[in-house]
Amino acid sequence: MTKNFFYLFMVLGLALVATSCDSDNECDTTCPAGQVQLLNCSCATDANTITPHPCPDLTCPAGQGAVIAGNTCSCQALASSVDPCDATNCPEGFICDGGNCIVDPAVTQIIDKSGEISADETWTAGNVYILKDRVTVTNGAKLTIEAGVVVKGEAGTGANASALLVARGSQLMAMGTEAAPIIFTSIADEIMPGQIVSPNLTPDVNGLWGGVIVLGNAPISAANESDEDVSEVQIEGIPTSDANGLYGGTDAADNSGTITYISIRHGGSNIGEGNEINGLTLGGVGSGTTINNVEIVANQDDGIEWFGGDASIDGALVWNCGDDGLDTDQDWNGSCTNFLVVTPVGGSGFELDGPEGSTQRGFHTFDNGALFAGGEVDHLVDWDGSTNAAITNLYIFGLPEGYPTDFPTPIESFGGDGSGTSSAWEVTLPAGAGLDILGDAAGITTEVAVGSQTKGPRASDFPWTWANQSGALGSIGL
Repeated sequence: MTKNFFYLFMVLGLALVATSCDSDNECDTTCPAGQVQLLNCSCATDANTITPHPCPDLTCPAGQGAVIAGNTCSCQALASSVDPCDATNCPEGFICDGGNCIVDPAVTQIIDKSGEISADETWTAGNVYILKDRVTVTNGAKLTIEAGVVVKGEAGTGANASALLVARGSQLMAMGTEAAPIIFTSIADEIMPGQIVSPNLTPDVNGLWGGVIVLGNAPISAANESDEDVSEVQIEGIPTSDANGLYGGTDAADNSGTITYISIRHGGSNIGEGNEINGLTLGGVGSGTTINNVEIVANQDDGIEWFGGDASIDGALVWNCGDDGLDTDQDWNGSCTNFLVVTPVGGSGFELDGPEGSTQRGFHTFDNGALFAGGEVDHLVDWDGSTNAAITNLYIFGLPEGYPTDFPTPIESFGGDGSGTSSAWEVTLPAGAGLDILGDAAGITTEVAVGSQTKGPRASDFPWTWANQSGALGSIGL
């Protein structure tokens, strides 16, 4: 082969084909015969396919190949040398597949749970736990649920409704992570550890099981049928025959555990006479309890409801609940910050009630939140005359066209008893509407366009949720 012909051969043999490259260094296309794929996902002529070898003295290190670039050979990093799992740390019970954590089929177990948990117990990452009935953590026990666990409730109504109940004096340590949240769902859901979006249930199917109920010894304001103050009452959703359903006490700093990165779905079973279980119920839960990053999806009753106590939540998303998004009762004295309420169906965005007894210790607050009303919302915010609550830095949008012609007053009893001061609201109004539809709340509200709001979190603040990963939050302008 002459020198000129050799160079001509190399020029003609050079083939660099642009391809796309995924963020985990996996390439979308396969290179043709005689070429290798480089780290940037382009294809280049493999020098080893040319006879005689154009650069026989070139030795490339591991992970690189000899390729023709220009008129010379060089060593280039190959795409196949990068394992996307090198930078992926999966929790126990999971394995890495192409950079994603998936459940390890070799260790996954399906474990039935029933009755009472009266001694410390751990539910292990990667497993699925089935609530056969109402499972109660009692006797001062601590239930630890590791990141990535999936808990599924059996179908049932009335006294047979499945639920996870944490009684006074016991603790729930449900410690999910952004990469591996804990999912509470129905036995009808085919989801497995490592998945976020249900493979078979839509995010509007509700009432398939109960929910999660946490009870504590913090103060409440309640009264009996004779209007006498009482320090403890039975939580709604649990039959009165079950003494583990009592909540309330004198310890404002009571600690019922840690709840973080959990998603509760398809719950709200009816136990009789219109008495459903909320997605997350907090009865007399004290300020020593840590609660953050909670998602409620398609609960038949309220999303989150507080009954007295002092527990606060940072990071809450309630999507497609069948009644009120966020509900308060009995002199709750805590805060809810960085929250989203999306499309409550037939209920209000906020149902805010005050003390039911003579005790009032202060007021509760909601700060930095957003409410997407949707077409089936009732009130946007429903105070009553004795409500001790304040809402600050709230963005309201998604009001249906013509609102509120066919709806009740959007803001009921604005300000409640006046003990808390609401301020700094923003709203995107439907065509033809003015701030006057908000009544007395108009004075603290500024009209803004979708996307220009300065109040409330965005979709990117909830990357781990079903609502985000399904695209639902992006579709409404968050």
